[in-house]
Amino acid sequence: MKNFALTGALCLALAACGETQQADNAKSYEMTAEALKTHVTTLASDEFGGRAPGTKGEELTVQYLENAYKAAGLKPANGDSYTQAVPMVSIETKGMPSMLIKGAEGELTLSYRADHVIWTRREQTDSDVQMSDMVFVGYGINAPERGWNDYEGIDVTGKTVVMLINDPGYATQDPELFNGNSMTYYGRWDYKFDEAARQGAAGAIIIHDTKPAAYGWGTVDSSWTGPQFGLVREDKGMGFAEAEAWITNKSAHALFSLAGLDLDALTKAAEQPGFKAVPMNLQMSTQFQSDVASLNSRNVAGYIEGTEHPDEVFIYMAHWDHIGTDPTIEGDGIYNGALDNATGTGGLVELARKFAGDEKPKRSVLFLAVTAEEQGLLGSAYYAEHPLFPLEKTVGGLNMDGLNFYGPTKDVSVIGFGNSELDDYLEAAAKAQNRVLIADQEPEKGYFYRSDHFELSKKGVPMLYPNSGYDHVVKGRAYVEALLNEYTAKHYHGPSDEYRDDWDLTGAIADLELYYDTGRAVIDSSAWPNWREGTEFKEARDKQRAGK
Repeated sequence: MKNFALTGALCLALAACGETQQADNAKSYEMTAEALKTHVTTLASDEFGGRAPGTKGEELTVQYLENAYKAAGLKPANGDSYTQAVPMVSIETKGMPSMLIKGAEGELTLSYRADHVIWTRREQTDSDVQMSDMVFVGYGINAPERGWNDYEGIDVTGKTVVMLINDPGYATQDPELFNGNSMTYYGRWDYKFDEAARQGAAGAIIIHDTKPAAYGWGTVDSSWTGPQFGLVREDKGMGFAEAEAWITNKSAHALFSLAGLDLDALTKAAEQPGFKAVPMNLQMSTQFQSDVASLNSRNVAGYIEGTEHPDEVFIYMAHWDHIGTDPTIEGDGIYNGALDNATGTGGLVELARKFAGDEKPKRSVLFLAVTAEEQGLLGSAYYAEHPLFPLEKTVGGLNMDGLNFYGPTKDVSVIGFGNSELDDYLEAAAKAQNRVLIADQEPEKGYFYRSDHFELSKKGVPMLYPNSGYDHVVKGRAYVEALLNEYTAKHYHGPSDEYRDDWDLTGAIADLELYYDTGRAVIDSSAWPNWREGTEFKEARDKQRAGK
C-alpha cells in the first residue's frame, strides 16, 4: 500500500491550489482518468485509514471534499456550511462472546467470528438472552400484499427466530413467486432483522449462504464486527431485538441436527406458499457487553444554483465512507475502499468540476457525498428525512457506487432498469456514445436495495443507479466478468480493495460523461420524470408531487 501526503495530493486533484472553476468558462473542464486516479489514490491511501465515520479518516475525507467543492466554486448546501451533521450512535460488541444452544440431545457452543457474529442495536452496555426458545421462521417474511406470512400462527415474543437469507423467488427461480431471480427488499438482511423485532423476538439469527447472500462469510465478518453505527433514535433502539446475529451455514446444519431437523428439507419447505414456522425445541443463550458512544458524522453537500428554477434540484450522490481499520488483524488491517467507494466519490468531484466549468444549469445541481453507507445507508437515510432541498422539489438523482476500473465498454448496466422514466434520458445519452443499456446482470443480489439511492427512492424521488458495463470494447465480456468475479471473491470489503496500477479508468471517465449528459438533459428541461406504473415507489411520488 502507498501513502499520499494530503496537501500535495489535494493540490494535484484540484489542478492548482486555490484555483476556482469559473462558471462563464463554457466547456472549460475535461474530466480525465489521471484526475480521477488522483482522487482515488488519495482517498484510498493508508493515511485516510479506510474512511470510517468518526475517525481521523472522516476528518481527512470531509476536508478533502470541502476543499474540492470550494475550489470548483460550488455553494455550500447547508446554509453557510458544506456539511450536514448526521447524529449517530456507535455500538461495538466487546470480547469474543459465544452462543450456547441447548436441546434434549445435548448442547452446541458457537464461537465468535468463526461460527457466528453477534451484536445489538440497542443503546445498552449489557445484552443478555437466556434460554430463549428457538423457532425456524423460513425466510422471516411478512408480506400481506403477496399473501405471504412466515409468522402466521406463531407467537415469537421473547423467542429467537432463525431465518434464511434472500427470498423464495430466488430460491425457486419461479418468476411468479416474489420477483423470481431478482431479490426483493424482503430478501435483505435489514428487513429480516426489523421484521423480527416487529414480531417481538428477543433474538434474530440469519443463516449465511454465499450465493443467496451475494457475499462470503469474510464480508459478514468484516461488516458486522467492530463498531456498528446507527442513527440516533428516541427509544434508544429498544424497539430492536436484544441480540442479532449471523451464523455460518456449517453451524446452521449442526444446529438443526441437534434439534433433530433436516435444514435442507426445511429450506425446501420454506420456499412454498403456506409454510408454517417450526419450533426447534432448542434454547439459545448469549451474554455480551458493548461499547456505546455517540458521534456526529457528516454528509458533505455543495451545489450549483440554477438560473431559471433554482428551487428545483437534481442530485448526484456517492458514499464517501468505508469500513476503516481493524486493529485485530495482523499485518494489513486497513480497509482502503478504493473501488468501494473512492471511485464514486472521486467521480462526484469530477462531475462537480465539470458542471462548474460549463454553462450554468437551469435547475440547481446538488453534489451529495453521504456517510455510513457501509453501516446501513445511514447518511442517505438521514438526508431523506432531513433534506437540504425539499423532496417534492427534487427532480431526480443519480447514485455512483463503484466505477469502472477495466476500460471502456459497449454497454451500460442499470440496477433497477425499467423502474423509472430516467432510463429514457440515460438511454439517449448512451446512444450518443454508441452504447446500449442492459438490465442488472445479477438481480438475485439485490443491489437496488444496497446503495444510497434506495433511501431517496423509498421517499418517492426517482433515482438512477447505473453500473459499469460488461462488454469491453476490445477484450469482450469474458474479460470483464473474470475481473469482476475476482474482485468480489478476493477484494470486496477486504483490506485488498486498493488502487492497482493495472486499473484502466478511461471507462470510468466515459461513464461519468454519460452521467453528466443524462443529468444535464433533465436539469435543463422542465420535465418531471416519474417512476413507471407498477413500481413500489410511484404512489409515494404521486402524493409528494400533489402535496399530500
